[in-house]
Amino acid sequence: MNPIVPLVVAVVGAVSVLAGAVSLARRASERRLGALVAVDAGRPVTLRSERYRLVGRPDELRRRRDGTLIPVELKHRAAPRRGPYPSHLIQLAAYCLLVEDTTGRTPPFGVLRYLDREVPVPFDANLRARVLSTLAEATGPYDGRAAPGPAKCGGCPWSPSCDASLAPGR
Repeated sequence: MNPIVPLVVAVVGAVSVLAGAVSLARRASERRLGALVAVDAGRPVTLRSERYRLVGRPDELRRRRDGTLIPVELKHRAAPRRGPYPSHLIQLAAYCLLVEDTTGRTPPFGVLRYLDREVPVPFDANLRARVLSTLAEATGPYDGRAAPGPAKCGGCPWSPSCDASLAPGR
């Protein structure tokens, strides 16, 4: 018997097992979160809200059996030990707000998917208030907290329209 045959059989078997594991993981995710509707890397969907003056593209959108869309944000790091960072929560909440405004259906939750685990985040009144407050702050006049400087402002793409910019020529 040729000594390469067992090696080929082993490689084909390993690939088959891996493909099966990926398929099972995909099915489990679809049962838990819903069917994949859009992926930023392949089939992106840009959500726009005139009401909130907000535009975003979630990494994934999943459709549950009841038709509700669930935004999923991928993070290329391990989950923070003390829970998601506030910026991660606000980003996910913005996607939930966009889904609600564009579809007329409020997602009950969004998902932060870290390398080591998924964190479902309820889109409740508290998170809604936080994202709306953040939007109001972001669209209001500069309040001086960021301590702009020539080095920071000089490379900023927003410098030409920023009311606090210290970039040369302002």
